Amino acid sequence: MKFGIVVFPGSNCDRDMQHALEQDVKQEVVMLWHKDQALPGFSTEDCIVLPGGFSYGDYLRCGALARFSPMMESVIAHANNGGKVLGVCNGFQILCEAGLLPGALLQNDHQKFICKNTWIKSENDQSAITKQVKGLPLNIPIAHGEGRYYAEASIIRALEDNQQVIFKYCDMQGDTSLGNPNGSTNNIAGICNANRNVFGMMPHPERACSSILGNVDGLKIFNSLINN
Repeated sequence: MKFGIVVFPGSNCDRDMQHALEQDVKQEVVMLWHKDQALPGFSTEDCIVLPGGFSYGDYLRCGALARFSPMMESVIAHANNGGKVLGVCNGFQILCEAGLLPGALLQNDHQKFICKNTWIKSENDQSAITKQVKGLPLNIPIAHGEGRYYAEASIIRALEDNQQVIFKYCDMQGDTSLGNPNGSTNNIAGICNANRNVFGMMPHPERACSSILGNVDGLKIFNSLINN
């Protein structure tokens, strides 16, 4: 699988993502500038990544301006054609702003930026990114001020019923009624679209891919995405 990482003004996790995918996950990576439009050499077997950071300084609303970057037209087309798209942190916010995923990411309930390791777990194996990690508590870093997932009650029910919730916050033992760091509805840390090819999550798996960092749980997530 080839990965394309979109770089926006204000992105600050794009190089982290590149390093993890190239050096730790051992995949081909192409950096994509937000003002470009084409995705040369990419097929629906490949994955486009919207990395974390503060695209356009988070002005107006997180992800609201990045959603209109020229490259996003190609990202949306790639997703609509069945290609994989992964949005991490700010990338998740952009996917919601672009309408590729439902809901929104609101300010944390304690109104503070939070940066720490947290536990997440998938309760289903219905998508490529969760197929190999169902039921496993994973220790993945978070770093956000607006990470509280919210959607109308009907949307939350549909996401749960369709098994589109890919990750929930939990405690070390995997209890998904505990460990919510930001007030997200139903402890939701990540979701996918109905076609299961667009994934958004607030935690940063790219920051947990190296033994040097003392954590390789992120590798399990990427390997599941690649192998399924």
